[in-house]
Amino acid sequence: MGSRTALVEDLMERFPHVPREAVFKEDLLRGGVAFDASALSDNEKGEVKPKSYFIFSFDHGTLPELGEAALRRPPEEIILTGGPYDLRRTVVSVRVNPSSPYRVAADEEGLLGLYLDGTRIADVGVPPMPEYYRHTLANGKSVMEVAPTIQWGYLIYLTVFRVCQYFGAKEECQYCDINHNWRQHKAAGRPYTGVKDVEEVLEALEIIDRYDTAKASTAYTLTGGAVTSKVAGRDEADFYGHYAKAIEERFPGRWIGKVVAQALPKDDVQRFKDYGVQIYHPNYEVWDRRLFELYCPGKERYVGRDEWHRRILDSAEVFGARNVIPNFVAGVEMAEPFGFTTVDEAIASTTEGLRFFMSHGITPRFTTWCPEPTTPLGKANPQGAPLEYHIRLLEAYRATMDDFGLSSPPGYGPPGPGRAVFSVSSFMDSLSAEEPVGT
Repeated sequence: MGSRTALVEDLMERFPHVPREAVFKEDLLRGGVAFDASALSDNEKGEVKPKSYFIFSFDHGTLPELGEAALRRPPEEIILTGGPYDLRRTVVSVRVNPSSPYRVAADEEGLLGLYLDGTRIADVGVPPMPEYYRHTLANGKSVMEVAPTIQWGYLIYLTVFRVCQYFGAKEECQYCDINHNWRQHKAAGRPYTGVKDVEEVLEALEIIDRYDTAKASTAYTLTGGAVTSKVAGRDEADFYGHYAKAIEERFPGRWIGKVVAQALPKDDVQRFKDYGVQIYHPNYEVWDRRLFELYCPGKERYVGRDEWHRRILDSAEVFGARNVIPNFVAGVEMAEPFGFTTVDEAIASTTEGLRFFMSHGITPRFTTWCPEPTTPLGKANPQGAPLEYHIRLLEAYRATMDDFGLSSPPGYGPPGPGRAVFSVSSFMDSLSAEEPVGT
């Protein structure tokens, strides 16, 4: 096809049951978006909430390659509405790609729009600077550095360990740039705390709680790199768990507590529960056995795929199946040179994994793969996976949930096009808006 517009319109016609909003959202997430200078923020001094780089870069270039977008950050997220496709309100995480056919720019009246192949296709809204970002901790650190919020303010993202102990080519997940993102921010002289002090986290949360008068922030996620030995004298369950314990003691019931960690033994998982965590995300990354071994060599070496899956099922006995929500990285199934060569094969494999977990009452979720250029898979696959794969995955995901009578997982806000706030994939946008609003 001669243009991206033709490709998108063809897929919307072929898959009419997938919301048109999700088609555009997936394309923006997999391929990124360019920003005119008129659409960039004034960082923490302006009126627009800037991109916080909360764990990964989620960009299609390193900071030095992003031009002015590296100096004046783009918004954390954008909202798409209206335009010739009459888009319902759609929240999209920003992934910068200066060469993308999508561009955000202001028109002659100063109104932001999303342009595809030079044609304006949607109005663009940007997140206002929250009041709590305008206040600093006693030591001068910003709330955005310690406790940034995403998903249009719904989720406080606490990356309390900004590097991963799976290190080097023989251990790092092949699609993950957490360690590089740490290095590039330090090289650029940006504040980027490696291990966040629990008292700093509590102080940042106090500021959010004080100034978030609308109570838009509903959940927090504790996360960071894998811990294979210890951090600050603590193993993984105790390290991430002690933040949850402190938060729940200081702010009982204020937020839904979530933790993203490795698939840990049942006794360790019980510690998370005892510390006050409500939702556990033991991410399984990719379903296919061969691809898991190739793409997650550290996880295969330290735990192994079969044991990882056993631990996920065991964790449902602790948290309840509905509160165990493992993530996978949608699209790496088709990454060259080892991935599936057809969309049919990739969808069949991923659906097999969905059916495995959903048959046990566990509802996975996914993040749309962004091929960051400093990762092995990003270097080899700068275009990511085909858009058709992502659209068919949404179709298969919803169909599998329906087969097992499952509803949208808790801790993600409302489902449905025009209502969803989860910004790094369209799985919530593609579910029925008829479902009751989750917490």
